[in-house]
Amino acid sequence: MTEIADRYRKIAGAFTQRVSEVPADAWDNQSPVPEWTTRDVVRHLVEWVPPMISSGSDVEFPVGPAVDDDPLGTWTNLSDTLQAVLDDPATADKTFVHDRAGTHPLEQAIAMFVMSDVLMHTWDLARAAGLDDTLDAGEVAAAYEGMLPLDDMLRQSGQYGPALTCPTMRRCRTSSWPSSAASPDTLCAGARPRAQPRAVAGDHDGSRPASPTS
Repeated sequence: MTEIADRYRKIAGAFTQRVSEVPADAWDNQSPVPEWTTRDVVRHLVEWVPPMISSGSDVEFPVGPAVDDDPLGTWTNLSDTLQAVLDDPATADKTFVHDRAGTHPLEQAIAMFVMSDVLMHTWDLARAAGLDDTLDAGEVAAAYEGMLPLDDMLRQSGQYGPALTCPTMRRCRTSSWPSSAASPDTLCAGARPRAQPRAVAGDHDGSRPASPTS
């Protein structure tokens, strides 16, 4: 079992916990992303991650329940598949190859493109549903540092605005992310992503800009 597998288990587990805690009447709440509801935070992940990862590898994702019917079920269907991939010793020899995202060891690609997104959207989900929105400070700092080499690609994707200065990163490195602070992706990645509550296969992988009709 690798460090990335262990980190994904912790980060995805926190997201799963928050999804399981969402009150039944909170799924249509407004999230911090203007165009998203609580449910759309889950929708975003389950609609962009499978096509992104499958487009550059041999990973296949089983069809899960619809997010509108069972947000927890559709998320765990996705997350359990990724965890199984990361726990498989054979993954160490597999490569992810993508026209825009480049070539990386498969587990590194999952860490770079998926793990940080799950971490940041845990905050969005928790804020939308009125749950504990504290994030692990070490993982927030690691996500920020991991995104720095991808800055040009992220900005060109149309998902992010201009970069912002990060005066709170010292605090971010030394304590849990405070619930009163702005979203970590606002401070650490730049302006909030241009939200797409109904993402399509090309979204978030740099292959197409955001579309207000997605």
